[in-house]
Amino acid sequence: LNPALADPAARARLLHGLAHTCIIAGAEIMRIFEDGFAVEKKLDASPVTIADRAAEAILLQALASLAPGIPVVAEEEAAAGRIPDIGTGADRAFFLVDALDGTREFVRRGRDFTVNVGLVEGERATLGVVYIPAQGRLYVGDAVTGEAWTATDLETPRTPLRVRACTSAPVALASKSHDVPQTEAYLAAVGSTERLSFGSSLKFCMVAEGRADLYPRPSPTMEWDTAAGDAVLRAAGGQVFGPDGGELRYGKPGFHNPGFVAVGPFPAPPIGPFMRP
Repeated sequence: LNPALADPAARARLLHGLAHTCIIAGAEIMRIFEDGFAVEKKLDASPVTIADRAAEAILLQALASLAPGIPVVAEEEAAAGRIPDIGTGADRAFFLVDALDGTREFVRRGRDFTVNVGLVEGERATLGVVYIPAQGRLYVGDAVTGEAWTATDLETPRTPLRVRACTSAPVALASKSHDVPQTEAYLAAVGSTERLSFGSSLKFCMVAEGRADLYPRPSPTMEWDTAAGDAVLRAAGGQVFGPDGGELRYGKPGFHNPGFVAVGPFPAPPIGPFMRP
């Protein structure tokens, strides 16, 4: 662990601050959602809006105060070529920020988009906050202390998060925007006959909450897409595995993720063989 984050009380304060900031960023996203917005295309042809940038600015300013000295890798900053040195070694720490995950969902007036802040220590996602602005719901987790909970805000009672035991055919989660034949092949192999469809990092939270058993993703993502949800799920007793079945690691070149499987106790096979043409 990073020495500055070794104290459980310091981690709890940081989590509280992150959750508070995600709520503020989410309020700004909803203001723009209601007022209307233009849609631009980034170099990779993915959509971006003023909501992405406004929410990211709020998060960056808050992180500079909450955790000075810890680098922040944020999606829109990275798209503009502004990527800090994240360091190396087991005691390094850096944030991964996706201020509006599910921009496609946001653009088409869906409601599954999320605000995401994840902390990586070493190579693991350890702290995470996922906020769903349209639902007013927080998912928060610390994989080091095992604290994981959901609530509507920071004043209302918290409901603990825990993955569920899978006693029958696993219930799977599938992406609204990225369903591919490899996903279908994987779900057939594990015997999944029921699936739920959500956008964004909400799928990690559904596994953490015990509403589903696994979320396979054979296509690439970026590390800021997964870090917050990964930490919440791990804090709730789940895991996120890379293509070879090993734990998904962070700080990879270009912050690119290969495929992965997010699971509770279900013995999911590696997704690597299903990623090949």
